[in-house]
Amino acid sequence: MTSSTPDLVPETTQKKPDTTTRRTRLREFQIQLVERMQAARAGASTHVSQLGVLIGANRYLLDLREAGEIMSVGAVTKVPLTQDWFLGLANVRGTLISVVDLARFQGQGVTPVDRESRIVVFAPTLSFNCGLLVSRVLGLRNVSEMQVQESGADGTASWVAHQYVDRDSNVWTELNLSLIVQDQQFLQVGL
Repeated sequence: MTSSTPDLVPETTQKKPDTTTRRTRLREFQIQLVERMQAARAGASTHVSQLGVLIGANRYLLDLREAGEIMSVGAVTKVPLTQDWFLGLANVRGTLISVVDLARFQGQGVTPVDRESRIVVFAPTLSFNCGLLVSRVLGLRNVSEMQVQESGADGTASWVAHQYVDRDSNVWTELNLSLIVQDQQFLQVGL
């Protein structure tokens, strides 16, 4: 008896070389970043200890022990009756995370979402399912090569650890994510 059912052959789709190249580069960057983040967490690397990101128009440093996965900005479901800086919920491998526009939270205006935008998810060790919308991921930074900037009593948030100036005179603000998740204003997403 012969079967009339056609053989199931997976369809191959032609992708543009540009898209494939971009995905390959992004995958290689993510693999390298994960390896370096794991090395930093294990204490093997003392030179590179901070992840540089652009939030709005400002440069920030995130401790690698507090920063988790970096993901593309996909579908974010809005939640009614929430603050304008609370962008909504996103599904990350079956876990819902809150997505926050930190620039807007700080009164700097809306962070535009484009192809370089990413969501930096908080590390699981913080036990807080949240991610920050960032304009760009700028890579790993060595704070030992920067100058600590003197900070006056300018009303900076309690979760701003230090400010640094790099060789190109860029100001970097170090964020303490473990303190952000304790900020009562940050926790009040409802109107």
